[in-house]
Amino acid sequence: MSVQHKRVGKNGVIVSNLCLGTMNFGWKTSEKEAFKIMDRALEFGINFFDTADVYGGESIGGDFQEKGLTEEIIGRWFAQGGGRREAVVLAAKVYGSVKRNDRLREPNTDGLSLSAMKIKKHCEDSLRRMQTEWIDLYQMHHVDRECPWSEAWGAMQSLRSQGKIVYNGSSNFAGWDIATANQEAEKRGMHGLIAEQSVYSLVNRAVELEVIPSCRHYGMGFMPWSPLAGGILAGLLDKSKASNRRSSPEMEATINKWQHQLTQYEGLCKELGEDPAVIGLAWLLHNPIVTAPIIGPRTVDQLDSAIRAAEINLDGSTLKLLDEIFPGPGGEAPYAYAW
Repeated sequence: MSVQHKRVGKNGVIVSNLCLGTMNFGWKTSEKEAFKIMDRALEFGINFFDTADVYGGESIGGDFQEKGLTEEIIGRWFAQGGGRREAVVLAAKVYGSVKRNDRLREPNTDGLSLSAMKIKKHCEDSLRRMQTEWIDLYQMHHVDRECPWSEAWGAMQSLRSQGKIVYNGSSNFAGWDIATANQEAEKRGMHGLIAEQSVYSLVNRAVELEVIPSCRHYGMGFMPWSPLAGGILAGLLDKSKASNRRSSPEMEATINKWQHQLTQYEGLCKELGEDPAVIGLAWLLHNPIVTAPIIGPRTVDQLDSAIRAAEINLDGSTLKLLDEIFPGPGGEAPYAYAW
């Protein structure tokens, strides 16, 4: 059982068509289980791992404590050797704050920004935590419209020349941010963004308007995060019915909002004989612009289940039914809303 491999957009690097997201490592997933998941991923042929400097630790009131712990876990896994680092196309991110001590505030490296100082420091900190000499895909975790591109690209170019990063990517960029970033890179004779990472699933198709067309135009890859919409597409209705526990108010609101569509969706999945989570991932994989949905398994069993999505093809009639259940924005801009 194995996944397929493809280039990231029109670029040379080749990755698996499923990307292992590591956000749960150190928070919902123990280090021991995380090691098993990463080893298992390589066995399946998943060579694309995604992380961020802000991942890890215990969530208290929605805020991550001990940020950077996920990278440390990955680093200790790499340190075991056996060709692990060489086998992985490693994607990391910069933008958020990773401070662990509120008494030691660093306005140039904490907070939300992409200053040259922050990019340099956070990259070096990520390299140290992950016990590696380079990051294959260094992504801007969000756009910073107050920092000039001359500064951000200057910092990235410096890191490239030092061999600390190979490619650059973006995450949560608007279509015009992607265009601006690539045009500014071209002015400087730089290889611009090779990939965008954005929220995308059957229940959230807004990126079809401008982000996906921008990626196609610039020959970029596209990696959807939250491909199952936080579990909405993972059999939410059936799981809710099977549970003896009372749902939280938030969960009840989610079920009420999506009940009509989920009733049809989960019914279709039963007709197909497939788990809803598998169909949700398979729908993304049918789109040629999608390089690799980012899966975030908390256990090895969840990883095993996700692999199934890479093995099935959805026929035209099934894709048409899915579009009817979860209609998108109507196409690409401006045709979706104008003549």
